[in-house]
Amino acid sequence: MPLSLAEQTEKELGGIKSVLCRQKRDHVELDRLIAAAEKSSGTERAAALDDLTRLVFPHAFAEEAVLWPVIRRRLPDGEQLTLEVEKEHQAINELVTSLAKVDVDSAEHRELFTEIVRLLREDVRDEEDELLPRLQEVSTTAELIRWGSYWQAVRSTAPTRPHPVVARRPPGNVLAAVPLSVLDRIRDRLDALARSAGAGSRLARSASAAVASVAGAVEHLPPLQRGERRATRSPRTDNRRVR
Repeated sequence: MPLSLAEQTEKELGGIKSVLCRQKRDHVELDRLIAAAEKSSGTERAAALDDLTRLVFPHAFAEEAVLWPVIRRRLPDGEQLTLEVEKEHQAINELVTSLAKVDVDSAEHRELFTEIVRLLREDVRDEEDELLPRLQEVSTTAELIRWGSYWQAVRSTAPTRPHPVVARRPPGNVLAAVPLSVLDRIRDRLDALARSAGAGSRLARSASAAVASVAGAVEHLPPLQRGERRATRSPRTDNRRVR
């Protein structure tokens, strides 16, 4: 069995610019943000959850756009390996979408968040113990560094919110990147303003809801649903093209 990323040094992973090191750093930050959300409440908890989503969804988007296609090309069982992780990503998307509709201090919110955390940690284990070590076995250090740069570029410009209707594979997810990234970042700023005690907080909440409606409409555009597999199809749409 290949050695888990958790058991390897930075040098063994290809250096700080390697995609493996970049992934591992995000996983460490994920643990910190989960802990911050779990011990907070009210507006502080809402802010912590926003920080968490701004890590989780760009990270997953970059994996699906950059790394998983490479794994499918290079590993004989790459299709099934990546599909299992995509199913985890889809479940997290659905749950976080539901979480946003529940009061942040309610028991239901805590229960949903507990399930999200379970899936996130399962996803990290699958990646660090199997997918990424398998990719490491069939890659050179130069390739890992090159993919790291590409991964970081995609991650920096990816959507920051859950979009369960969008395809988890190219070309749909690639086409979704620009419009949804812009809309998500507008909402991120509006939501931060809405949590403040300023006079504009109510207006910011209304504006954020309006932008969310636009994002929902964009998400349902047929080109953004191309490339999906039936196993990750969202129940929120009936017109997605699947294979």
